[in-house]
Amino acid sequence: MNPLESQLDYAFGDTLPEPGTVRQVAPGLFWLRMGLPFALNHINLWLLRDRLDNGAGLQDGWTVIDCGIANDATRASWDNVFSTALDGLPILRVIVTHCHPDHVGLSDWLCSRWKAPLWMTAGEYAFARMMSAALPGVDGTAILPHFQRHGLTDPAMLEQLQGRKSYYPTLVPAVPASYHRMQDGQAVRIGGHDWRVITGFGHAPEHVSLYCADLNVLISGDMVLPRISTNVSVFAIEPEANPVQQYLDSLQKYTGLPDDTLVLPSHGKPFHGLHTRIAQLNDHHRERLAEVVDACASPRSAADIVPIMFRRELDAHQLTFALGEALAHLHKLWFDGVLLRENGKDGIIRFRKS
Repeated sequence: MNPLESQLDYAFGDTLPEPGTVRQVAPGLFWLRMGLPFALNHINLWLLRDRLDNGAGLQDGWTVIDCGIANDATRASWDNVFSTALDGLPILRVIVTHCHPDHVGLSDWLCSRWKAPLWMTAGEYAFARMMSAALPGVDGTAILPHFQRHGLTDPAMLEQLQGRKSYYPTLVPAVPASYHRMQDGQAVRIGGHDWRVITGFGHAPEHVSLYCADLNVLISGDMVLPRISTNVSVFAIEPEANPVQQYLDSLQKYTGLPDDTLVLPSHGKPFHGLHTRIAQLNDHHRERLAEVVDACASPRSAADIVPIMFRRELDAHQLTFALGEALAHLHKLWFDGVLLRENGKDGIIRFRKS
C-alpha cells in the first residue's frame, strides 16, 4: 500500500466479491465486481433493493447502478447474479453514472432483458448515443488528427490508434432508444431512501454521483477513486476544453459531505476518508501542473509532456488517456495565463511559459 492509500480506511479490508457474486455493504445495498480487459482490470457495480412504479403499480425489485462492458464474460457474471442474488425479483431500473464503456456498455442488454428504464443525465446519454453510433467527431477516426496536432508522430503508435476506429461501439454496441433524465440536486428515491444527484465534470460530460444521507453513503462513480486519480482529458470533439479546472471545481461539491461517509467508487475498494482523498487529489493536480510549467521553459507539445507526467511504458489504450490528460493540464495553465499557445509551422501545437 502506498503512503497515500494508508491515509484511507478501507471499510472491508482486502475482501472483494468474486465476479458474478455480491457483497452487502449497507442495508439493501450490494457490491458487484466485474472484470475488464484493460490494465484497470475491474469495475464496481451496485445493486439496491427497490420498490418502483414503472407504469403498472408499485413493484418490488432492484435498481442497478452501472453495467460493465458488453462482452460474454460480463454477461455470464450478470447471469450468475440474476440466478443467485435477486431473490426472484426483477431489475426495475438501470442507472448509469456516465458514458464510458465500462459503465454503459451493457445498458441496452440489461434494459431490454428486464424491460427496465435507463436513467442518465442528458449529457451522458447524448454522448453515449453519439459514440455508440460512431458519429463524426466522436468516432475513432477523430482521435488521430487530434493527437497529431498535439505532437504524436510515432508511426507504430499511430498505426495502433488507427486500428481503434470502432473501439467504443465494440464495447457499447447499443444504448437504449429512450431514457429518464437525471439532474443535479434531484432526489432519487431508491429502496425507501432519498439519494441526492451530484453532477461532476472534467472526466465525462455530466457524470452522476449519488449520496444518501440516511445511509451516509456516496456512490462516487469515477469522480472520487481511492488509489488512482480520475482521468481528465481533452478530446477531439471539444478541442479547447478545460477539464482539469472542471474536475477540481466539481470536487468541491463533495466537501460538504461528512468525512466518515462510506465512499463506493467504481474502481478500487470502498473506503472512509473522503476529505483526505479530496485533499490528495487536489495536491496531485497541483504537483502535475507545477511539473508541466517547469517543462514548458521551452515550447512543449502535449506528446512531449506525456513522459514527464507518466514515467512508464504505455500501450495504445493507455496513451489515449495519457496524452489527453497531458493536454488537459497544458490547457488549464493556458487558460490561467501561465502558458502561451503556439501553432508551429510543422502543424504541431506547443505551449511555453508566458
